[in-house]
Amino acid sequence: QVQLVESGGGLVQAGDSLRLSCAASGRTFTRYNMGWFRQAPGKLREFVAATSWNGGSTFYADSAKGRFTISRDNAKKTVYLQMNSLKPEDTAVYYCAADLSVMSTTPDYWDDWGQGTQVTVSS
Repeated sequence: QVQLVESGGGLVQAGDSLRLSCAASGRTFTRYNMGWFRQAPGKLREFVAATSWNGGSTFYADSAKGRFTISRDNAKKTVYLQMNSLKPEDTAVYYCAADLSVMSTTPDYWDDWGQGTQVTVSS
C-alpha cells in the first residue's frame, strides 16, 4: 500500500503549462507502476499517462501525446506530469494512481489513488 498526494493544480489559460506532482508515502516498492488519470465534470475517469518505476517505460493517451510528459524521481518518491499547451478540454480533476502489476488504461486495475488536484484551463 502507498499513500499518494497530488499537488500543482490551478487555474491557467489555454496554451499555458503546468506541472503536477504526486508524492508517495508509507512503505513503497520500486516495482510500483505510476499513472495519471483525469475526470471532467459529467465524464468518466480517463487515462492520461503511465510510467514504470523500475523500467523507465512510458505510455500516453492520444490526447496527451506531444503535450504531456510523465516522469519520476525515485529518490523523492514523486511522479510528475508536465502539461504543456493546455487546452480548455484538459480541465478536470487529475488523479495519481499506483499499481503493483501491469499498467493499464482502465482505472479499475490500479491499486491506490490520491485525492486529486483540480486543473482548470480557460480560453
